[in-house]
Formats: sequence, structure tokens, C-alpha cells
Amino acid sequence: MTMSARLALMFFAALLSACASRPPPPAPVVRAPIIFGSPQAFSPEAEDVLFRALGLVGTPYRWGGNTPDSGFDCSGLIGYVYHDVAGISLPRTTRELISMQAASVGKEGLQTGDLIFFATNGGSQVSHAGIYVGEGRFVHAPATGGTVKLDSLSKAYWQKAYLSAKRVLQPEHLAHNP
Repeated sequence: MTMSARLALMFFAALLSACASRPPPPAPVVRAPIIFGSPQAFSPEAEDVLFRALGLVGTPYRWGGNTPDSGFDCSGLIGYVYHDVAGISLPRTTRELISMQAASVGKEGLQTGDLIFFATNGGSQVSHAGIYVGEGRFVHAPATGGTVKLDSLSKAYWQKAYLSAKRVLQPEHLAHNP
């Protein structure tokens, strides 16, 4: 099964589980997805970030929001996911996130759980961020009136606005799968 099919299956399982009266069975574990032609380092923490971020798809956007109950803005979503699943406290704004001391990552080296940054207002000043989930896709809280969504970096809009990426999950915690 391709990584795209697995992501779609996990996404739909997460959506269905939100309506279930009992907890769903554990989702299949995805290991070493192929990203840009090479195996990706994958860790339990990255897997948790992936599932938690996908599980929040559909949550309403709210400027300044940082919980599922109140809604999310882009940096609130990121902070909530990392604190909830990995116990990591991150800066609150996109400017603080892009300036934090964390490893910078090239676009070709993106791994699940990396933070990606965009200049959606033109220029080079960060104005938006999301969580990379693999296969060229990311989860983000895009705009007032919208919801948290799964989007693709291959869309022309995101390609043009893309600035950079940071790795929050430290390499020593990643399990390198052959």
C-alpha cells in the first residue's frame, strides 16, 4: 500500500473514530515511508504528531485559538499538537517559531513532524506555518471561516509562499529504519 493510501486510510479512520461510541482499534503502524526517493527516519514521537495533527482536521479556525474546543490558528495548532503528544512547549507565534533554535531542514529533507513556514503576504516575512505529515502534505489552520486541513506543498500557492522548515523532534530521538 502506498504512503498516500496509508495516510488517507489513517485520516478517514481518525474522522470515523471521532463519531464512534467506543474507541477504535489501534491504527496500523506506518514505518519508513519513502519520501523523495529515500527512507525517512521515523520515530514514535513523529508518528504521534502525525496522528494527532490528522485527527484535528476539521477543527474550526479561530485567530488566537490554541485548543480543539476554542479552535486553532496556525501557531496555536502547532503548539497544541507538540505539547499534547510530545510534552514540548513551543513559542506561540509564527515569528517566534521560525526564530527558535531548532535544526533548519531543506525542502528535500522534510520528515514527518517538521514545521514548515510560509510568507502568505508576499515578501519574505513569515505569516503562516504548518506541520509536515509526509508525502508532500501538511496540516495547518489556514484562515478565518475555515477549518484545520490537510494540504499539499505541490500546490502553486504553497510553493510560491514556502520559506523554510525546522525540525523540532531531535535527530537522536528518531529511529532510523533501513
